[in-house]
Parts: sequence; structure tokens; C-alpha cells
Amino acid sequence: MSHLDDLPPTPGKYKTDKVPPYWMILHHHRYLRLSKLTLWASLFLALFLFYLILSPPPSPSRRNLNDSSSVSAAKYGGSHWEKQVRKSARPRSPGGLTVLVTGASGFVGTHVSIALRRRGDGVLGLDNFNRYYDPKLKRARQGLLERSGVFVVEGDINDAVLLRKLFDVVLFTHVMHLAAQAGVRYAMQNPGSYVNSNIAGFVNLLEVSKSANPQPAIVWASSSSVYGLNSKVPFSEKDRTDQPASLYAATKKAGEGIAHTYNHIYGLSLTGLRFFTVYGPWGRPDMAYFFFTKDILKGKTITVFESPDKGSVARDFTYIDDIVKGCLGALDTAEKSTGSGGKKKGSAMFRIYNLGNTSPVPVTKLVTILEKLLKTKAKKKIMPLPRNGDVEFTHANITLAQAELGYKPTVDLETGLKKFVKWYMGFYTKKKSSW
Repeated sequence: MSHLDDLPPTPGKYKTDKVPPYWMILHHHRYLRLSKLTLWASLFLALFLFYLILSPPPSPSRRNLNDSSSVSAAKYGGSHWEKQVRKSARPRSPGGLTVLVTGASGFVGTHVSIALRRRGDGVLGLDNFNRYYDPKLKRARQGLLERSGVFVVEGDINDAVLLRKLFDVVLFTHVMHLAAQAGVRYAMQNPGSYVNSNIAGFVNLLEVSKSANPQPAIVWASSSSVYGLNSKVPFSEKDRTDQPASLYAATKKAGEGIAHTYNHIYGLSLTGLRFFTVYGPWGRPDMAYFFFTKDILKGKTITVFESPDKGSVARDFTYIDDIVKGCLGALDTAEKSTGSGGKKKGSAMFRIYNLGNTSPVPVTKLVTILEKLLKTKAKKKIMPLPRNGDVEFTHANITLAQAELGYKPTVDLETGLKKFVKWYMGFYTKKKSSW
């Protein structure tokens, strides 16, 4: 029935019936309009619910890794919280450093924080516990830190309010900035997470640091990936770094440029460390040595990449304890920043160092060592190196770090992997190694 059928009859054409009162007609129109509105609303709601039911869950690779429920629910402030922060950051030894370690529950962050605390420095951790890899491993590391007397604030380096609060509560002498979105291949799936953490997060930290009074000296993690397509070996700090092979490398290179700018304008003391393939106990599950171990034990096939000329891909594997020594050396030799309240008062230190083992090892040899330690033959599939940002080799020239930081790596790959496998077997299989 159309809306025309509801109109009063036209005089002179049809037999006139008794016309209902106007209020009844108006009420009837309103009822019809409300009924139609209710019908459309119900239909829309049903379609929306149908869409939600049939839609696949969001891919983990597309999520904003920093938007974890634990981070969004994180709270800070209050007298008890401030007491924990101050206690953790208070040095135990005279003249000890007061260090903010970002990414404290990460692989390198955990080892550095514990080493600093053991020698009597004050250490406050900051970590967002994102989902790039299993947060349970990060929580387990957090337990180690707590037992060592290191309190980890749960929050993000992009949270300027939180950072300013931390700097208000504690006068940090140093910042060890290790928070970053790691991994070369993952950048092809979620590029935004790299820009958000490695660039925006770093800028946010520098902004808060340059406004602090006094300004802290900052040591931060760059990466050997900045050397990109450089074919000159070993890689030296003087070599070109303008040909990154991955977005991860590009964000790390951008970080070096940004750091130089803040050093030049605001007088921040900044030291960048280019890490070369760090491995060891409590490591990252996305690293080859880690998932090779897991897959070999499960009898799964592992993929071993080779270079286009059928040669072996090689890495300058550096054991975590050696990296920690380099980090502490950089903190200990860092000069004070020269700015105050965001204003530069003089030139400040700016340095870049390679931290590697300076002994590249083919990935095929890595697999052979793991087979020996695990007493299991690996099922291998040889594949050409894909164009996903990985490079054929890395090799560090560490002359500068040796001369200025006293850096001297001492752990060879087989010794380091033996320690890693012992930890892995205890942590994941609850079994003790046989050696």
C-alpha cells in the first residue's frame, strides 16, 4: 500500500467518508515512520552482526604491535609507584650511574640491565611488551630483572607524558635506548610498526631528554644493517651507509641522522652502537639460531639460504656477553650532555661504533654446530636468498671500539651456542643438556 492510500479522499470524485480527526492521521503517520525506522535499524544491525561473525580475525602481522591490552591498561603514578621507580633507579655504589633502559625486557635490554645492576648502578626499565614475538618470554625476562632489583615500567616510548613523568621523578645520568621494532623480514608485513618505534619513538625520547635538566648522555642501538648493499669488507664506521636493503635498515639509518641533529642543535651526548647478529640465552625467537634449534628438535625442515652464486650466507655472530661489555663501555666513556632545558651551551659528544665478533661464520656451519650440540641431524632445504631485505654477509671492523671503548669479544660461536642450547633445553623442554 502506497502512502497515497492514506490521504483523505478528494472531494467531488469519490464518495466522501467521514474524515478521521487530524490528530489520528498524524499519529498514524508517525507510527508508520517509526515502524519503518525500526525495521531498517533492525536490518542494519542484523547485517552488521552477520559481517562480524563471518569476518576473519585481524592478522597479527597487521595489528599495531604497540596496542596490546596490557599496554593500554598500564597505569602509572602515585606514591607507591614513585617509590618503586626511585628505589630501582638508585645506585648502590658511590658514583654509580642512574640509567633508564628502554626495551628493558628485550633480549639485549635484559642482559644490559642485569649487568648494570650487578655492578651497583641504578637501573629503571621501560618496556611495552608488544606481540612481535611471544610476550611470555619477555615476562620471564621481567622476572629475572625483578629478582635483580630492576623495576620495569610498563609503557611505550611514544608516550611523552609517561617519559616526562619518569624524568621528573628521577634525574637520569644516562639513557640506554634499546627499544625498537626489530627484524628485517617483518618490515614487509608491517612497515608502520618500524616507523612508529624506530623513528617516532626515538624522536619522542630525544625530545624529552633534551628538555631535561640536566640532560642525560644517551647510548642507543643502531644496527649493522645500515651498511646495506655495501660490498667492502669488513664494514667500517667510515663506510657509506646510504644504500639500505630493508626498511628496518632505513629506519636505523634515519635514527643515526636524527641523533646527529639533536646532538648539533641541543647539545645531547649521543653514542650509537651498530650491533652485529647478537645471539645467546634468552634470545629472540625470530633469529635463525633460535628457530633452527626449535625446528631441529621437532624434526621439522629448516630453510638455509644461499647467495646467488651458490655461496653460503655468512654472519658476524656476536655473543650477548660481548655485546653487553660494549654497551657498558659506551656508557662509561660517554661525556655529559652540554645542554640544559632544551638549550645548547656547547659542543657535545657524538660517536658511532661497530660491535661485532669480527669473525663471520657461514650459516651452514651454524647448522652443523647445532646438529652436534642437539645430537640431531637437521632436515635442510637449500633456497636462494630472497629479496626481503636480508644481505649475503656481515663483517665488523671493530678497531674503533677496541681503541675507545676497550671492546674485545672473546666468545666463539660454538662456545656461545653451547650456552644457548643449555638455556633453551632448560627453559623450553625442562631437560638438562647432556654436556
